[in-house]
Amino acid sequence: MEELKSRVENALNSIRPYLEADGGNVKVKEITDEMTVMLELTGACSACPMSSMTFKAGLEEAILKSVPEIKKVEALNLTPAF
Repeated sequence: MEELKSRVENALNSIRPYLEADGGNVKVKEITDEMTVMLELTGACSACPMSSMTFKAGLEEAILKSVPEIKKVEALNLTPAF
């Protein structure tokens, strides 16, 4: 599971500079036995109304493309867009 987490982190590292530029970041909280990655958006990302778009188009896509074993990506604290 550590190797899998490392590959997920590498996928997220391609997105992190954009998150950090806006004062945010993302943490991998858990990878379940069902191959679901649980993410937590931090900093400005945790309260940003655009976070659901960032999650779908950036984080989820990067993980699913780089780590095909992962079936699903979920965020624990997405802010709903208005």
